[in-house]
Amino acid sequence: MLTSPAAEPVPQPVIQEAVNKLADRLLSMRDPSGAWRGHLSSSALATATAISAMATNGDAVDKDRLLRGTQWLIADQHTDGGWGDSPDSPSNLSTTLLCLAALRLGGHESSTVDRTRAYVSQHAGQTPAQWVAALQRHYGVDRTFAVPILANLALAGLVPWDLIPPLPFSLAAFPRALYRMLRLEVVSYALPALIAIGTRLAHEQARRGILSQWARPKALAKLPALQPSHGGFLDAVPLTSFVAMSLAGLPDAPAGVTGKCLAFLRSRQRDDGSWPIDTDLAVWLTTASVAALSEAGLRHRLDGSPVGAWIAAAQHQQIHPYTGATPGGWAWTDFPGGVPDADDTSGAILALAALECPAPIEAGVHWLLSLQNRDGGFPTFCSGWGKLPFDHSAPEITAHAIRAMHVSIRVACTAPVYRAIPRALRYLADTQAADGSWRPLWFGNQHTPDHASRVFGTARVLRALAAVPQRTPTGGRAVQYLLDQQNTDGGWGGCRGVESSIEETALAVSALTDWRARPQTCAATHAGVRYLLRGIAAGAIDRPAPIGLYFSSLWYSEKLYPIIWTLEALGRTIKTTEK
Repeated sequence: MLTSPAAEPVPQPVIQEAVNKLADRLLSMRDPSGAWRGHLSSSALATATAISAMATNGDAVDKDRLLRGTQWLIADQHTDGGWGDSPDSPSNLSTTLLCLAALRLGGHESSTVDRTRAYVSQHAGQTPAQWVAALQRHYGVDRTFAVPILANLALAGLVPWDLIPPLPFSLAAFPRALYRMLRLEVVSYALPALIAIGTRLAHEQARRGILSQWARPKALAKLPALQPSHGGFLDAVPLTSFVAMSLAGLPDAPAGVTGKCLAFLRSRQRDDGSWPIDTDLAVWLTTASVAALSEAGLRHRLDGSPVGAWIAAAQHQQIHPYTGATPGGWAWTDFPGGVPDADDTSGAILALAALECPAPIEAGVHWLLSLQNRDGGFPTFCSGWGKLPFDHSAPEITAHAIRAMHVSIRVACTAPVYRAIPRALRYLADTQAADGSWRPLWFGNQHTPDHASRVFGTARVLRALAAVPQRTPTGGRAVQYLLDQQNTDGGWGGCRGVESSIEETALAVSALTDWRARPQTCAATHAGVRYLLRGIAAGAIDRPAPIGLYFSSLWYSEKLYPIIWTLEALGRTIKTTEK
């Protein structure tokens, strides 16, 4: 419990002034459509894979792009010789190996390469067999990312093809409904990589089995149908790059796929030579911005804005070719590569409810309900997969879905919602850790021992528990967990003792405002508000922390996260005080 002067309440006019300034700034960052596109951190991993894709395909028009990308990589190399996922991330083996392959394929030999090899030797050994073993230890049974890395290394002549485990590309030739039964060894969204890399491995390893021979043309024929109109699979630079480099020189590569991949990569390179991990998180950021303005009592500032129509237009209207998702959901972006998911669909429902745009909500809720797993939780993409990363039930996704279902009762079919919410609450109770916390799936903290941010996960769940009518022991234990994790500076990091961040502090404050019956909760909230106000004054709000986790646990930061979440936290503090 904090009892210092920092725990005293901040005068409301001071908070309101900060809220108004943050709202002004956030509103100024919209594009002409009324949406927020944000700015993802540049990525050494994405930059390396894009360089490899262009180098293996050898198009002369990419010479300058390769040079600028390589120069960015060299400038971003850490003093230990490695690279992290974002410029603010510590070095890791996966990203460093991909950078080594990119430098090799790009024909760059210098002290940069020597330092890279030294880092790899220190963390994985000196031989290709040791590198393969190190990656397999890290990723375990999931081949979604380990095999693409190894294939990239093989294309660069750094690892023999026969050391790489095969990918069961032949399974892609079967109907989608059989994927779970066939125990697909990569997650659903990685089908393009499964096909392209799997067939390249079979080609290089000279596998001529009957099943492989039968499935190969059928699997490759699926790639054009899976490819979005602009060429970018998932709108993701790494996935698109892995497909392009794997098809390079493959005799039976489907016509046009590689060219569209390269066109997408060219369009996504930044002026400084780098690439981000994905195009943007426009739907996620736009719905979160609407929610923050609404929570701060400033929804009227969106009057006359086309943002509601923009969110409605981003709703998917066709069955998705990767996951088989039915119409009604939302992806993280409105670009063609997005895949509908539970978290973004929940965010869209909450935003549309705040904007009083009910028309798309019912279809969205029905879509969301179809994803609920047998354990009562909600996964990211596909109901029932359950065993591989990003396709199993997750606490923060389930909490978001509870809030969305709760607000939808006014406009959606209520009977299924009334059945789904108690099941979801039981899932949260069953997955709560002994210390009262929950570990999120899509967010973390690079500085905690297990890279988890249980502060983030617990704050998200508390918002859901406060939204439903009943208060449970589950919520009380979660509140105590957040109180116990607060640092002496008034902020929160991933856990107590880990450096506080604007993002995690804002989420903790926002959650605790609903649970201020106890004096210690009020004191903690006041101290958190002071931390946020100091951060605004010191410019910390312009230094986003890499707390986001992309596919395969790749770290990223997003410029708008500190602004959106701080606005929401400070605005909610005022609203709950006025009640």
